[in-house]
Amino acid sequence: MDRIEFPALEVNEINATRDALQAYSKIPGNWLKACRAQRKHWWHISLRPSLRGVTTGVVYTDTVDFEVELDLQASSLSAKTSAGQVLDIDLHGQPAAEPEAQLCSFLLDAGVPPESAPPTGDATQAFDDYSIEQAQNLGRTLAGVSAVLDSMRAGIREETSPLGLWPHHFDLAMLWLPGDKIPGQDPTDAEYADVQMNFGFTFGDELVPEPYFYTTAYPLSEGFPARELGGGAEWFSDGFTGMVWRYERLLDAADPGAALLAQWQCLLDEGRQKMANQSA
Repeated sequence: MDRIEFPALEVNEINATRDALQAYSKIPGNWLKACRAQRKHWWHISLRPSLRGVTTGVVYTDTVDFEVELDLQASSLSAKTSAGQVLDIDLHGQPAAEPEAQLCSFLLDAGVPPESAPPTGDATQAFDDYSIEQAQNLGRTLAGVSAVLDSMRAGIREETSPLGLWPHHFDLAMLWLPGDKIPGQDPTDAEYADVQMNFGFTFGDELVPEPYFYTTAYPLSEGFPARELGGGAEWFSDGFTGMVWRYERLLDAADPGAALLAQWQCLLDEGRQKMANQSA
């Protein structure tokens, strides 16, 4: 993996932009939820990394297919249809209800069946401190994390989820699924029956109000976590149990991307040992 440059992120400077982008990401996410058949672990509603941000990928309907992209480099929400129609909406901190209504009108006019449209939202909060420059920084960060996750995923022989950005939490993550089932759980309920580890990144939330990387395991086997964590990473147990590595501390590493990949790989290796023993 080539060296990845992660931009510096100042918590007080990114919050308004982060919150705006999260609100905007829910717009294409709602279309995925309305138009796509449900997939296990809710993979159908997560957005995929793109060259300039995140995208729905192609969404198929009975009449016209479409794709919606949240472009973090240009601060825009764009849509294209298989019939050739194109929409491009500038994002500048306006309430999410405005681009949501524009996108809905465009897709319905393009021929998407009305019954496929998600319910209209009421997101009326404006983001006066929205910054195009900060949106670009957040986009570059997501691109870097995507590259690390993709490199890690390439070396995993078991099943993994797609790389997905989850609009409800605005985090980018990947699941590792070794194939084991949890005793006592309904085996048809993938969310609760599948042994899994989650590797991801978020720009901050109510538990850790700054950007951080995380790793969680389900079920959490006895004796895990146990290994020492380097580089300023820590075990966290306030609201969830797992590894937390604050973004600012990762940037102290000589090669942050390589350090993150090594940390995640070590946790995956330990998960293979301890979780396999528990689910056997």
